[in-house]
Amino acid sequence: MGIHYAILERIGSAMDTQWAAVFPGQGSQSVGMLGELAEQQPVVRETFDEASDILGTDLWTLVQNGPVETLNRTEFTQPAMLAAGVAVWRVWTANAAARPTAAAGHSLGEYSALVAAEALAFGDAVALVRERALAMQDAVPEGEGAMAALLGLDDAAVMSLCAAQAGDDVLEAVNFNSPGQVVIAGSAAAVERAISAAPDAGAKRALRLPVSVPSHCALMRPAAERLLERLRGTEFRLPVIPVLHNVSADTVDSPEALRTILAEQLYRPVRWVDTVRKMRERGVGTLVEFGPGKVLTGLGKRIDRDLNLLEISDSSGLARMLETLGS
Repeated sequence: MGIHYAILERIGSAMDTQWAAVFPGQGSQSVGMLGELAEQQPVVRETFDEASDILGTDLWTLVQNGPVETLNRTEFTQPAMLAAGVAVWRVWTANAAARPTAAAGHSLGEYSALVAAEALAFGDAVALVRERALAMQDAVPEGEGAMAALLGLDDAAVMSLCAAQAGDDVLEAVNFNSPGQVVIAGSAAAVERAISAAPDAGAKRALRLPVSVPSHCALMRPAAERLLERLRGTEFRLPVIPVLHNVSADTVDSPEALRTILAEQLYRPVRWVDTVRKMRERGVGTLVEFGPGKVLTGLGKRIDRDLNLLEISDSSGLARMLETLGS
């Protein structure tokens, strides 16, 4: 009992400082996600139904029942993860008045952050991420692109490895997720060369990721050009909560800048370490992950041990948040 109260006292004290909302992206999805929370909070299912009406696909049934192979297809994963992040955010706003002083999303999660910050309507976001997913799939034929996670190398070593193994192909460091965890992307052959060479470069592990789209590298420039046209036809507003973007680890000051940076996000790296550190500079003491899984919570632990980390993916996570922050 004493340990329990000690933990609550530490978290409660940290919650007197500023907190930030963060939203996961592609890779955090799983069959059955948010099912338990939806039983307690009807807004979860309502959010998925809203997205399903726009897509013409029963997204909730897919998320709950699979098959996993279909859920993991980019064209379904991206709308599902957008809906998941927004649904959990809506659960929070329906149950508590406290709001974050900053927000960010990892890759696709940036769209959830913009919806939460009222810069983008949810319906418009659903249509955008569907177009984003299709543009990404069309930009590189399946099997020609790849991604891999490298563990145990610093950023400079990863970039040197990419330069050495690229040859005439595209090979880039694309996700700076935490110190010692960097994702690379590019042509499938180049990624395989990097995986093979990684141990000699000092990597502890090199894992090819189960994706066919090489996100955030130069191969995505055609997708970015296609997406930009759709972005130009979508209404954006300045966010009511400052949103830090993957590309710059900073905010932007106009709707047009939002459109530009969302297009650039497709072919430029996700600077997650810089984003979290910039939040800390802004006085943020706690990160709260809104959505399924605990990927960003895990990354936060490795980026800054002094951060307090919470997540809402089920009713127990919501209860912890309400106990520490609810008002």
